[in-house]
Amino acid sequence: MENAKITNLYNLDETIAKEYLSQFTYPWEALAGISDFIKEIGPTLDPEIYEKRGEDIWVAKSATVFDSAYLHGPLIICEDAEIRQCAFRCSRRSEVGFTTV
Repeated sequence: MENAKITNLYNLDETIAKEYLSQFTYPWEALAGISDFIKEIGPTLDPEIYEKRGEDIWVAKSATVFDSAYLHGPLIICEDAEIRQCAFRCSRRSEVGFTTV
């Protein structure tokens, strides 16, 4: 199970969720509170970088979101991400560490 630990899967220095994820050992432990976390930090995101696109949905202005993609909040799409119908590609730097499409 060592390989499944958050510290072995993610570089927490490259995520806005560092403080949140640091309280857990395994990623699945963070799932129960991830919605509340996104709702908490979403309104604090830099409006020069992110735009609000619906209830509890923030999308980086540099992200590409195809018209066919369905976005359901709470959700933060990181900078330079590409979101398509049934597929996603995050940039080298993942903002939250979890992406649900």
